Amino acid sequence: VQLVQSGGGLAQAGGSLRLSCVVSKETPDNPAMGWFRQAPGSQREFVAVISGPGDDAYYSVTVEGRFTISRDNAKNTVDLHMSSLKPEDTGVYYCASRAESLPRASQNVGAYIWWGPGTQVTVSP
Repeated sequence: VQLVQSGGGLAQAGGSLRLSCVVSKETPDNPAMGWFRQAPGSQREFVAVISGPGDDAYYSVTVEGRFTISRDNAKNTVDLHMSSLKPEDTGVYYCASRAESLPRASQNVGAYIWWGPGTQVTVSP
């Protein structure tokens, strides 16, 4: 499984950004996927996750109401739409996937075994 990320970059507070993740896999299974982030000097933290079918999604309380996770299983993509950005949203954002047989979403970083390379998001005041 390979995860290729795009999007992100620099935004002002109150602005919006979009992250995309394309999944290359060898089976038709749709595992749960998520977005996590890591600020300098901090541990990687849960941002948003979505179930394999896309019918369940969970958000960190720090982003709920501002971020939206979505997926298109026909295109093997998972997106994170980020709005009303705050400086504290700054960090490296990682796309992640559970094992291909696991469609249930989890907020636990350790539940995800495939990771994208990360993309920087910087929000200026």
